[in-house]
Amino acid sequence: MKTGKKIFLYLLVAFYLFMGLMHFIQPEQYFAMMPSWLPAKKILIIFSGIVEIVLAILLIPIKTRAIAAKFIIAMLIVFLFAIHIPESIGYYNTGNEKFVASIVRLPIQFLFIAWAWMFAKK
Repeated sequence: MKTGKKIFLYLLVAFYLFMGLMHFIQPEQYFAMMPSWLPAKKILIIFSGIVEIVLAILLIPIKTRAIAAKFIIAMLIVFLFAIHIPESIGYYNTGNEKFVASIVRLPIQFLFIAWAWMFAKK
């Protein structure tokens, strides 16, 4: 693996380790994002944090890297449609000041998907 790609890999690992840990350090920020229709929000936040940490670790070994990257992509797509887009619509409908930030965050999700896609191929 080329040095640049290896750096992107370790940054991706660090990013998902950090984001997974944030589910435990600052769970309140995730509660604010959770759609009202989802049950057991606390359990889902803990579960998604664990999943992010496990997927970050599974990115390290070559044998599990591609499948971990594919699961990250799937997770990002689910979060995009289940959390980020509805959140933006809700902010728009209520005139919430966070609307602009939520709109800026949407295309960034595609960058995260592309970043994980770099490692989804064997």
